[in-house]
Amino acid sequence: MIQISCFRNLVQSFRVGSAFTKFGAYYSYTSQAASPLQRVCEPSGYSDDECAAMDWDNLGFGLKPTDYMYSMKCYDDQIFKQGQLSRYGKIELSPSAGVLNYGQGIFEGLKAYRKKDGQLVLFRPDQNAIRMKVGAERMSMPYPSTEQFIDAVKQTTLANKHWVPPPGKGSLYIRPLLMGSGPVLGLAPASEYTFLAFASPVGNYFKEGSAPLNLYVEDEFHRATPGGAGGVKSISNYAPALKALGRAKNRGFSDVLYLDSVKKKYVEEVSSCNIFIVKDNVISTPATNGTILPGVTRKSIIEIARDYGYRVEERSIPFDELLAADEVFCTGTAVVVAPVGSVTYQDRRIEFKTGDRSVCSELYSTLVGIQTGLIQDNKGWTVEIHN
Repeated sequence: MIQISCFRNLVQSFRVGSAFTKFGAYYSYTSQAASPLQRVCEPSGYSDDECAAMDWDNLGFGLKPTDYMYSMKCYDDQIFKQGQLSRYGKIELSPSAGVLNYGQGIFEGLKAYRKKDGQLVLFRPDQNAIRMKVGAERMSMPYPSTEQFIDAVKQTTLANKHWVPPPGKGSLYIRPLLMGSGPVLGLAPASEYTFLAFASPVGNYFKEGSAPLNLYVEDEFHRATPGGAGGVKSISNYAPALKALGRAKNRGFSDVLYLDSVKKKYVEEVSSCNIFIVKDNVISTPATNGTILPGVTRKSIIEIARDYGYRVEERSIPFDELLAADEVFCTGTAVVVAPVGSVTYQDRRIEFKTGDRSVCSELYSTLVGIQTGLIQDNKGWTVEIHN
C-alpha cells in the first residue's frame, strides 16, 4: 500500500511541476524537485483519523463552526494583553459598541493546510498581520503586534486541528477580526477593542469549483472611491457590494467585476478578489493605489510569475485592454487562483483562454504546491505549527 500511495503522490507532484521551466525561469523549483518528492513518499504516522468525521469531498465555502476561538482585549492604554482560547460561541456587545454604530472594524483571512505527513502549516501569516496593522491605522484603531497576531492564529489552528481537512481536501480558513467593542455615542473611536480569531474548514470558494468563472461588469455601483477605505479590509467595504453581487448571481454569473468610480473605464477588483490579465508574456494587475486591496495571494503570484520570467506590471488597466487579453484570472485567500472564462459587459460577452496549459494553471499549481508542501518552500512563506 505504501508503494501505491508513493506512486500516486509522485504523479500528483509531477503534475504540479510539469510547467516549471516556462520561459527558462527555473526559480530552482526544478533543481530541487527530488528533495520534496522524496519527502512526500516517506511513510509517516499521519492518518485521516486525525481529522473530524465529515464529508471532506464536498466542503464548499460555508461556515462550519469549529470548537474554539481566540480573543484578547485592548483598553485605554492601547496595548493588547495576552489573549486566551474559549469555546466557539456568541459574544456580548454593548448596543452602543463602535463596531455596531460606526462600522469600526476590520478583518483578515488566511489558511492552514495539512501536509501529507500530517504537519500543519500557515501561509504568510506575517503579511496578514501587517495588513491588519495598516487597516487599523486607517480606521483609528489599536492593533495587535505581528507576534501576537501570529500566536493567536497558531493557537486557533492547534485548538481546532481536527478540523484541518486531510491533505488535498481543502484548508482551515482562519478569520481574525478586530473591532471597536467599547460603547460610544458621538462619532469617535471606541474606548475598548476586541481581537477575535475563529476558524472553519473550507473547500472551493465558488460553487463552480475549479471551473472557469463568468464575471459581470458592474457600471452602476462602485466598490471603492479615491480617499475611502477600499484599500483596507474594513467591514464597511463589503455590505455595499451585496446588492450588485446578488443581482449578478441571480443572472447566473459567478461574481462582479468593478470599474473605477471616477472615469468608469479602468479595471479595479472583483467583489472578493484581485484580478489579473495576461497578454503574450506580460501579466498585468491594477496597482494598489488606495482603492485596490493589497492581497497576500496577489503579492505571492506576482513574485512567482516574475520568477518564471513573465513581465508583471502593476498599473491602471483600461477595460478595453481586458477585453483584448489572452487570459484573465483572479487571486485571493479564499479563491486562491481562479481562471475567468468570460466577462460580460452591457450584454457583450468576451471569452478567454483557460485550461491545463494556461498561465493561470501554471501559477496555481506552483502556489498550491508551496502551500501544501508538494514544492519545497525556498521563500520562507510557510510557517509550521507545532504543539
